[in-house]
Amino acid sequence: MSPSPVFATFESFSGARIRRLPVEAFPNLWANLYLVQSGDVLALIDSGSGSDKSNEDLQRGFETAGFQFSDLTHILLTHGHIDHYGGLSFLRERTQAQIGLHELDWQTISHHEARLAVMSHRLDDFLASAGVPSERRAELLNMYRFTKALYRSVPVDFTYEACDMEVSPFKLVHVPGHCPGHVALKLDDLVFCGDLVLEHITPHQSPEELTPFMGVRHYLDSLSILERWADGARLVLNGHDEPITDLPARITDTRQHLSRRVDQTLAAASEPRTLAEITEQVYGAMGGYNALLVIEKIGAYVEYLYQRGLLEIINFDELENGKGPVPIRYRRVDGIESSFAPSRSLTGVHQGQSSGQRPDLSEVNS
Repeated sequence: MSPSPVFATFESFSGARIRRLPVEAFPNLWANLYLVQSGDVLALIDSGSGSDKSNEDLQRGFETAGFQFSDLTHILLTHGHIDHYGGLSFLRERTQAQIGLHELDWQTISHHEARLAVMSHRLDDFLASAGVPSERRAELLNMYRFTKALYRSVPVDFTYEACDMEVSPFKLVHVPGHCPGHVALKLDDLVFCGDLVLEHITPHQSPEELTPFMGVRHYLDSLSILERWADGARLVLNGHDEPITDLPARITDTRQHLSRRVDQTLAAASEPRTLAEITEQVYGAMGGYNALLVIEKIGAYVEYLYQRGLLEIINFDELENGKGPVPIRYRRVDGIESSFAPSRSLTGVHQGQSSGQRPDLSEVNS
C-alpha cells in the first residue's frame, strides 16, 4: 500500500467536492476516508479504525477541510472491516449524522460483541481443521480479537437495500466477496469502491465456510459486476491507495494474480497436505497478523478448488471416526483439465503471467 497518503481534493462533473482524508488505521496501515460535499449533503465515506492515531488523523482531516464533525449529514460505510468502521464509536459521540451500511454487515456494526464471540468460535474450528496446533491457534485468535477490542456496538440508522441502493446523491451496488456487505458508491463520474479493487495489492479473501457471501466465487462475480456498473467512471477512489484511472486493466491484473495464487495452491496439494501445510508451501513462514490472513486466503482457494472437484479429502475415514478436532488433508485430483483449470475458471481464458504485478500483501480485516 502507498505509505503516508496525503490530503487531496477531487471534484465530480456536477461540482460535488470530495476530500480524501488519510488516517493511519493501524501502524503502517493507512486508510482513505472521503468527505463528500454535494448540495445539502456532507457525507463521510468510512470512519477509520477507531485507534487513537486514526481518530487524531480524522480530526486533523476535518480541520484541513474546514468542517466539524457536527456538520456531517451522513456516514456511509463501504464494508464491515474494522479499519473502515472502527471510528464509528468515536464519531457517534460527536455527530448526529445518519449512519448507513449494507444489511449483511449490520450484525458486525450494531451487535459487534456477539458477532465477535461467534466468529472467534468459527475461526478456532477453522484453524483446528486446517491443522494449526492449539497453542498457535490461541495466539492467532488473540490477535484477531485484539484488533477489534476498542470498538463497541453502534446503532445504525438505515440500510442500503431498504433504500433501494440509493442514498442521495449516491447510487450503490452490492459487491460481496472481500466482505459480505461490501458496496461501491457512484457519484457522477466518480466511484468509491472501498477495498474491492486496490491499486497495488490483491484484496484479502477468506472462505465462505467462515462467513457467508465470502469466497473466491463471490469475489470474482463482484469484480465483473463492478466493471460493468462503473463503466465510464473517470476515477475510482479506493480505501487504501491512489485513485484507479483504468479500472478494467486493474481488474484484469487482479484476476490474473488470483489465478496464479490458485494455481500455486493446487500445485502445493500435489502431495497430501493440511491447509496449514499448503499455506506454508505457498507463502512460506509468516509472522504477526499476516499469518492469520494468509491461512484464510489459502482456505478460500482450497474451498474454491475442492468445490470444483480439483481437490479431494483423503482422510475422510479419520474425520468420521476420530475424536476431537482432526485436521483435513487434501490432495490434488489428477486428470481434470481445461474447463476446470483455475486460470480458465477465474479469468475465462488462460492469461499467463502479468508483468509488473505487485507482491501479494494483506491488510487487516474483520
